Formats: sequence, C-alpha cells, structure tokens
Amino acid sequence: MSETSHPFTDAHEHGFVRVATATPACRPADVAYNTAGVLAEAHKAHAAHVDLVVFPELTLSTYAIDDLLLQHALLDRVEQALAEVVAASADLHPVLVVGAPLRRADKLYNCAVVIAGGQVLGVVPKSFLPNYREFYEKRHFAHGRGCTDLWIAVAGEEVPFGTDLVFAAANLGGFRFGVEICEDFWAPVPPGMQAAMAGALILCNLSASPVTIGRADDRHLHARSSAARAIAAYVYSASGHGESTTDLAWDGQGVIYEMGDLLAQSARFDRTGELCIVDIDTERLAAERLRNQTFADAAESAGSPADSYRRIVFEHAYVEGDIGLVRPVARFPFVPSRTEKLDEDCYEAFNIQVDALMRRIESTGSKSLVIGISGGLDSTHALIIAAKACDRLGLPRTTIRGYTMPGFGTSEGTKSNAHQLMAAMGITAGEIDIRPAALKMLEDIGHAFASGEPVHDVTFENVQAGLRTDYLFRLAGQHSGFVVGTGDLSELALGWCTYGVGDHMSHYGVNAGVPKTLIQYLIRWTIATGQFDESCAKVLAAILDTEISPELVPPGADGQMQSTEALVGPYELNDFFLHHVIRYGQRPSKVAFLAWHAWKDAGQGLWPAGFPDTKKNAYSLAQIAHWLDRFCARFFGFSQFKRSALPNGPKVSSAGALSPRGDWRAPSDAVATVWREELRGSLPADIASEVYGDTSP
Repeated sequence: MSETSHPFTDAHEHGFVRVATATPACRPADVAYNTAGVLAEAHKAHAAHVDLVVFPELTLSTYAIDDLLLQHALLDRVEQALAEVVAASADLHPVLVVGAPLRRADKLYNCAVVIAGGQVLGVVPKSFLPNYREFYEKRHFAHGRGCTDLWIAVAGEEVPFGTDLVFAAANLGGFRFGVEICEDFWAPVPPGMQAAMAGALILCNLSASPVTIGRADDRHLHARSSAARAIAAYVYSASGHGESTTDLAWDGQGVIYEMGDLLAQSARFDRTGELCIVDIDTERLAAERLRNQTFADAAESAGSPADSYRRIVFEHAYVEGDIGLVRPVARFPFVPSRTEKLDEDCYEAFNIQVDALMRRIESTGSKSLVIGISGGLDSTHALIIAAKACDRLGLPRTTIRGYTMPGFGTSEGTKSNAHQLMAAMGITAGEIDIRPAALKMLEDIGHAFASGEPVHDVTFENVQAGLRTDYLFRLAGQHSGFVVGTGDLSELALGWCTYGVGDHMSHYGVNAGVPKTLIQYLIRWTIATGQFDESCAKVLAAILDTEISPELVPPGADGQMQSTEALVGPYELNDFFLHHVIRYGQRPSKVAFLAWHAWKDAGQGLWPAGFPDTKKNAYSLAQIAHWLDRFCARFFGFSQFKRSALPNGPKVSSAGALSPRGDWRAPSDAVATVWREELRGSLPADIASEVYGDTSP
C-alpha cells in the first residue's frame, strides 16, 4: 500500500470533518435560479471532498421577499425544488443544509432542511423570529420553540421535524451536528447550546443577516462565543449578492470557528457563488469536552438534552484516502500566531513571568536574586525577566547576582556572551570555575576521568550540573536571596535536566511554563521592541545564533560542540508534540499526521512574523515519526519523576504546563509502550521500516 493511500494519510481517520459555508447565486423569489445555485455549490463541494455544506437562510426562496412568502405558488415551487435537490444529492457526497419556507399544520416555518444521499434526514424550524427594526418575520412565520418529537412531509416522505434533532454519521464518529437559524444565536440562550449538550460537535447557522456597518464584527463575536461556550465548531453562512436590495444590502459572510479559533472566512461582497472550506477537528472538540467537567455539569443542569433529543443517524458517503488537510496548523503552537496582535501576545507572555517573579520577591523579602548565566537561551531569558522585575519594583539591577561557571565543555563564545550580557544588564557579575571542584568530586568517587581517561558519561555531566546548582544555592544563602531557575518547559517534557542537584532545582522556576520555541521568540521580541539598549540587543542576537548545547562535554576531535537537539530532537518538533499531547491528549498517530502537514514543506503555510528565513526547516514523515517515538519514550516513560518534584513557577500558556500542582498529574513509574505501539501501528509500512527497522519500540 502506498503512503498516499494508507489510512494514516486520510484526514477522516484522524477525526477531521470537512465543512463549508456556501454563498450560492440567487435572485429574489426565483426558485429555479436559486435551486441551480444550490446545486452548483453542492457539486463544487463534492469535488472538494466536503462533508457538510451550510447554505444561507431561506436559500431556495431567498429571504427578503416579504409577503411573497405567503404565496402558495411560491411555496409549492419551493417544495418541488427541495425534491430536485434531494434527488440530485443521491450522487453527491456532502450533507447539504438548505433553507426553505415549509408548511406544517396550517403554519409556515422558516426551516433548515438537512439532505444527504438522496433523502431528507430532518427539518429544523427557526426558534426565535426577529420582529424589530427591519425585520418582520412574525408576520409570516410561526416560531419553532416547543416543536419536538414531530414529523413533516417533505419531498413525498414523512421526516423528523423539530428543534430536538442532532444528526450523526454512523461511520464517522465525530460527525455530529445541530442546526439553528440566524436570530437563534442572538438569543440569550441559543437553541444551538442545547444541541451541543445533546452531543452535537458542529453547530450550523443558516442566516440572512443584512449587512450594516459593524454587523460583520457582531457575527464574528456571536459565532466565536457560541463555539467557545459549546466547545464546538460553529459554521455560519449569511445571504449574499442577489438578495433583494429594496431596503437592505447583503455581504455573503461565511465564518467557521472551532472553539475560540477562527479557522476560515469567506470573501464578503463576492458577486459569484462561493464556498468557504475548512477541516474541523472533531476529536479535539470531543477531547476538550471530556476533560471539561463544567460542560457535563451544565448539560445535567439543563435536563440532559442527550436523553431527550432525537439522534438522526445516517451513513455518510465520503472519499477514503489522502484528501489533504484544509486547515491552518501552527508549526509553533506556543508562539503567538496572530500577526495583528503579536505585540500584545508577547507582552502578555513576558509580563506573566515578570509579575510572578515580582510577587515572589515581595513575599520573601529577598535581598538578592541569584542566577547561573551560561550564555544560553534559558538563563538569558530568566535574566531578562529578573531585570524587568527589579525595574518595576524600583530595585537596582545589582540586586541580581549573575554567575557564569565554566566547566569542562564551556566554549569561549558562550562564556564571552555571558559576561557581555551581565555587563550590558548592569547586574552584579561573577565567575566561578567549577573544574577544580568537579575534578575533586570525580576523584573522590573513583571516576575514570579523574585518572586521565576521556570518559564523558552521565556521571561526568551531572557532577558539573550538580556543582553549579550547589554553588548557586549556597550563594543565595550567603546573600540573603533565592535562586531563580532557568530550566524551561521543553526540558521538563523531555526530562532534559539533572534531577535534584542540577538545573531541575531552584527556589523559583520562572521559565517552567515557557517552552524553548517561545523563549527564542520572546528574546527576538525583546530585541525588536527595544526593551533594552543597543549593546544588550547585540548580545541577545548573538545568543540566539548560538547552537543549543549543555556544554558539559569537551569538543570532539572535529571541534564540534555537544548538541542538545542532535540527542533529543529539534525543539521545534518536540514543542509541537508537547502541545498536542498535554493540551488535547491526542494519539501519537494524530500528532504525527498534524506535524507532517505542518512541517513537510517549508514553503507552504504561515511562519511567525519575523521568523528568520535561514531557520525555516522542513521534516519528512520518517523524521517526524522518529523524533515523536523518542518524545513518547522520554515523556511517558522516564521523565515524570522529575516533573513530580518541581519547584514553584508560573503557568504562562493556555496550551499547558507540567507542574503536578497545575495542568499535569501522572505516575512516575508509568511505561510508554501504549503510545509507542500506537504510533508504530499507524504508519505506512515503508515509513515504519525506515524509523524502526526490525526492532520493537
């Protein structure tokens, strides 16, 4: 089986459902023309492998036709048109949600008709009818509130009718959706919330909504808040060009949100038919509901709608195999991605750390802050935070006591950067050569290095790391202060820290909630926004360009320094894995699928603003799987005991943290077999062979 036909490459296998808003060509009361517009968009959606298409309100008749809605000739023609759409749907993959005025029991309802595979699955009436300003819906329609457990005749069949419907694909677990219509989501308690609590993961809104200044922002606000509250995707489709402009205008706005994230929006004021397409991650939504007990409590408080709603189950026709992924996937999920709010987001992340450290300084009454300055990223960022905290508290920066402690692998470059940085920051600076003490300890324990042998094992490394922390703690006591930790979230995830006596330990871990990729970006932001003077910015830039290394082992015969990423993998991949594992609990196969789409082509997709071109990398599926397997082994298999004994430190990102008192609780003696086997079993055979060879994970 080829890579492209393997189930791994099928977005549906990973819980994605492709949805679209449709703005069809339309004319007032021209049912035949409007039907043709619906079918044209339906065929385009079919070709694009869309699963669900949401059309505007009263699609087949159009919305702004006033008393023509009470003309039987028009209503009869709409019913004929529905039969045409139903017949055409037999050869189409997408589920179509179409608006139509329909009669039932001597009442006219503003309806959403759900059509798939040559049949009508159900009809949902509008609950709330606007009758203010430009709206006169109560003149024509009956409201749908209280319409439950009812049926209606459509296209020659009796089908479910009511506001108590949730539609669910039998063969696609996450494809569950509910429907509301325009004004419904402006109500204080939208009916879509009930549908969500009844199990719908996708909420559809068929809307007319004439455009006025500021109306587009209102729609975004309501769609986003509905998606966030319901822990759902919200698919909103408004009427566009072709509606009557007798007294109103229309912009054809389509927006698709997933929880609080805007995934896609249409081009407004487009004169031609348009589809706005994106893939919804239903597994992400289901996982979020699973861990959010407030949602479950609210459903119980609302009378457990899942027990009373009718679930309309259907067999969904969809194309299996690689249909791509139509969805923005952030390469750097911890890094601010909203270009228009980039400065605001960086400011917020930066100041969470600053404020947390200020509070700790105030509560302890410390006379000094002690930091080990290596000339690397983490200690640099911790020093930046400490300097800002002192500035805001009105303390001299000499309150900070920075020490660089060269060991057997320290390079002149990082040592020079450390001294230049401390000088530029104006802190109290010192240097302690730990090599004599390290050699004495190695000699005392009978280590081969003390006898002149080039043995650079973990003991050799940890003796140095432990001595540095020991010196810092003693210095903090001597100067009535506390040790500011420099270790970051990425290192905690990988267990890349020396337990207890090394960089794992401090009095306050100011970087514990910040991953390596965010630290890099925040330092860039610090330079770009002029947080410090030019001399300091120059040193910061040099530190950013330095290879990430613990510098515990002397350079090899080729002069190469010890490389962290060569051992544990690229931090940009590890941070990607970490986000999706701790924030959403996603399976390794799903994480690999997302990483593959995010990283397989450096020329595609968005990069964070200002990201250097020279650092824009790409990774193959085999590379991603190799490092993800290593990540699972380290994260689940042997690093938890370090996280279970973390010092205090602030959570910074909603994507998660690893403190046992905060986001993450896990046993220290778990094994990683489940995760590693799941990943291996999901991969195409040729990729698995390349990654694992003949060995078991």
